[in-house]
Amino acid sequence: MSSNSTTITLNDLPSSLRLPPRLSAHKYFFVCTLTVAAWDTLVLSPRSWKLLKSEGWPILKTIFFFLRIFMPAEFVIVGVAFFDTAWSSSVSTACQKFFLFEPISTTFLLAACSVVHVIRIHGIYDKNRSVLYGMSALLALQVVVTAISSAFYRSVPLDAGQGCIAGPKHNWVGIYWLSVTFFHTASFAMAVNRSIQSLSVKLLTPWKLMLRDGLNLYGAIWFVNMVNMIFWFVIKPNSNNDTIKTVVTSMTAVVTTTMTLRIILSVRGTLHYGGSFTGTGSTSTGTHSGSRGIATARVPPNAPSILQIHSHTHTAHTFTIDGISQKVEQGWDGNEGKADVLPIPDDDRKGVKITVDREIADFEPPRAK
Repeated sequence: MSSNSTTITLNDLPSSLRLPPRLSAHKYFFVCTLTVAAWDTLVLSPRSWKLLKSEGWPILKTIFFFLRIFMPAEFVIVGVAFFDTAWSSSVSTACQKFFLFEPISTTFLLAACSVVHVIRIHGIYDKNRSVLYGMSALLALQVVVTAISSAFYRSVPLDAGQGCIAGPKHNWVGIYWLSVTFFHTASFAMAVNRSIQSLSVKLLTPWKLMLRDGLNLYGAIWFVNMVNMIFWFVIKPNSNNDTIKTVVTSMTAVVTTTMTLRIILSVRGTLHYGGSFTGTGSTSTGTHSGSRGIATARVPPNAPSILQIHSHTHTAHTFTIDGISQKVEQGWDGNEGKADVLPIPDDDRKGVKITVDREIADFEPPRAK
């Protein structure tokens, strides 16, 4: 009794399964990109709904929902062309009409993300116009470079059934992503610099500083863009149909978008004008009265309240209170921010009564005659 065995070689497989190693890695990595986009869409849904119900439509809120819809829609469409075996550049004219979709769409996506960074950096620098002009100039440079570079992409010549992928016609087309990386390097540096400046007000460990100011978000964007630069300018393609340069571009766009969404959600204070910086607060310095046994912390007439400490002991001290109205901004959803507690010396705790009086007006009512 004999049995017939069939040996299948690599050449017997259809071209859609007979992928070069780098193209195969590219397709696996794009699956990861789609997974990140889908996961981010789901995990941010509760906070997105809360933001949607908030009052008004400032620029940051409008861009937030644009990015929420546009980013997953773009890469679902790109994914169809990427994996559909009928979209091969060598057998379908559809790819020749479609391949510019990703670089052009990503231009709009990245521009919207960069607008968020301009507004937010302007906000944390207390609406400094020099910061606004500088970041706006980098944004304009990015938009111009990415728009021009988009015209110099091509359809990578792949075998039938291997999909439709856009690639650069020339190596200099990498300035598309170089301009984006340059912008986010400046954004990351400005955010770090602002956080370091705040250490003169309140010392924090690097870990707490990073979490408080969202430096991990800016850093993640910078990191993925720098990795993308390695693929564009360091790693060399093996042939004309090697897609190695664009392996990380889709992931870079998705991570830049997801981290930018979280930057919007982490804004302290109102979303108008980029919010405020959490590392500083307004401090009023109190002055003491000359009466024995009473220490009164006075603030300007327009302050919301006055904290008075009355001592009923005969040995109470008269002292000056600093920083009693330390202001900590809350987030747009009212959940962020924590008030500091004013400590009372141990030797003055006995017989001390603390009352909070709110001023209704800064004038005295007329006295009855």
